[in-house]
Amino acid sequence: MEPALIYEIIGYVASVLIAISLMMSAIIKLRIINLIGAATFCLYGILIGAIPVAAMNGLIVLINIYYLTKILGDREYFHLLRVSPEGEYLRAFLDFYREEIKKFQPDFDMNPGRDDICVFVLRDMIPGGVIIGSPQPDGVLKIRLDFVIPDYRDFKISKYLFVEEKEFLRKQGIRKLVTHATKKAHRVYLEKAGFYAAESHENRFEMVL
Repeated sequence: MEPALIYEIIGYVASVLIAISLMMSAIIKLRIINLIGAATFCLYGILIGAIPVAAMNGLIVLINIYYLTKILGDREYFHLLRVSPEGEYLRAFLDFYREEIKKFQPDFDMNPGRDDICVFVLRDMIPGGVIIGSPQPDGVLKIRLDFVIPDYRDFKISKYLFVEEKEFLRKQGIRKLVTHATKKAHRVYLEKAGFYAAESHENRFEMVL
């Protein structure tokens, strides 16, 4: 294969990676893909002798590394805030993220029940996620919604809620979490969060606290 053709392919790959990064809503994934795309463009610029292209994209690589280090290294504040199922802010939050919620949990009807447990996970005092569940008599919480906003989908919220703050859920009388997932992305998230697939029920996932 001719070197010129190889260089051209590298340029196209870099362009595609940059385009993909700009379509991502999750900030960490955006930064990582953008970094790879910029690094590829930097290589492309060096190969074709376009120093301004290489220099500019080298700078973008450094910027992405800086912000990724800041995002992943900064100490963040997390807090759990239980709210009323009928609270105005909860309703506004669900309405604002309606389309995003439907992508992953289309069965959720956007109407918390009067007896549901509703908990916001605050990340640096920003509502980064919410969990809504119906308590059952046997200490089981049937999760109706487990949602994290796009910017915070790095599993820090799920780790905080389901690992570091299990005691918070236990204090609500909960000993087991049960949920259902019909979307592949939702199932992948649950498995990474520590849930396991129930053998006796299709699409059912459980976690013992």
